[in-house]
Amino acid sequence: MKRAVVVILMGLIPFMAVRDAQAVSEAGVIFLLIAPGARPAGMGEAFVAVADDATATWWNPAGLGFQRGFELTLMHSNWLPQFHMPDLYYDFISYRQEVTELGTVGLNVIFINYGETMHTDEHGNELGTIHSYDAAITGSYSSMLSMDFSIGVNLKFIYSHLSEIGAGEERGSGIGSSFAVDVGLLRRNLFFRGLSFGANLSNMGPKISYIDVAQADPLPTNLKMGLAYKLLDGEYNKITLSTDVNKLMVVRHKNGSTDPFYQALVTAWFGEWLTKNVISNVGVEYWYSDLVGLRAGYWHDPDGKIFSTTFGASLKYANYKFDFGYLTAGQGHPVTDTMRFSLTFSF
Repeated sequence: MKRAVVVILMGLIPFMAVRDAQAVSEAGVIFLLIAPGARPAGMGEAFVAVADDATATWWNPAGLGFQRGFELTLMHSNWLPQFHMPDLYYDFISYRQEVTELGTVGLNVIFINYGETMHTDEHGNELGTIHSYDAAITGSYSSMLSMDFSIGVNLKFIYSHLSEIGAGEERGSGIGSSFAVDVGLLRRNLFFRGLSFGANLSNMGPKISYIDVAQADPLPTNLKMGLAYKLLDGEYNKITLSTDVNKLMVVRHKNGSTDPFYQALVTAWFGEWLTKNVISNVGVEYWYSDLVGLRAGYWHDPDGKIFSTTFGASLKYANYKFDFGYLTAGQGHPVTDTMRFSLTFSF
């Protein structure tokens, strides 16, 4: 009965959370919200309460506190494959290591390449090419407060290189930088054994500006909360159910102004903003004898018009693991056929 109640709740929470959500994102450097890791991708991107590998540096730094030894994960994905642009891709590298009696530290690097575009003047004359990309580097620290409770924090530097020059008469360039902080918590065996709760408040920091401060955009501050439940945890067979709810904590008013992140943490819960900018995810993962993993999930984003089904698989041998994640959102959708590939080394 206890398991049945958990399964029902985890299936209903995300769909209740997205009801009436209609707003679109009004933040800058949205690449910070792209979920890394082929394994979480196969689970419908529901991973904040799992966070048990090196990708926890992005998903929930608190998850690092329960991990031992060290691990390195490399991920690559050709982004928006329906556009058939080979120079549009997303790369992610993450490393974590236990420090005896201090906790666990981690580091990740994100790089998304947008390719080259032709720069022209107002008369259409070609002036050369512009290479555009975004990048971020994050340092993580986590510590267990008890056998079942851990907290974590991230500090990240963000660099956005959209253009070396301004548009038209604008002075300056399309290059900006900022920094941000994430804080997370993970509580295992919540209420009863096998149920975990995770939360991560990410990308809290000053706005990023390119040409001038007056045109600065807020960072995509995001609150991610979720549950994970080990439905089966045997020696040879393991099944985990997970669900996440995301809320973008960005408030842009009709006059174009935006609230600073510390104010938006409050104002995003009132009035029309209460049900806006909400995304939900559900997923399931099956492992046989820690050798083969299978996954499926669902991603519900009404603002981005993404109603996606995901699948994934893993093969593990000794200290090496290969993960694959696949996403489809229907014929012709830009994210359909998105594939993520990860290679992980654990020692």
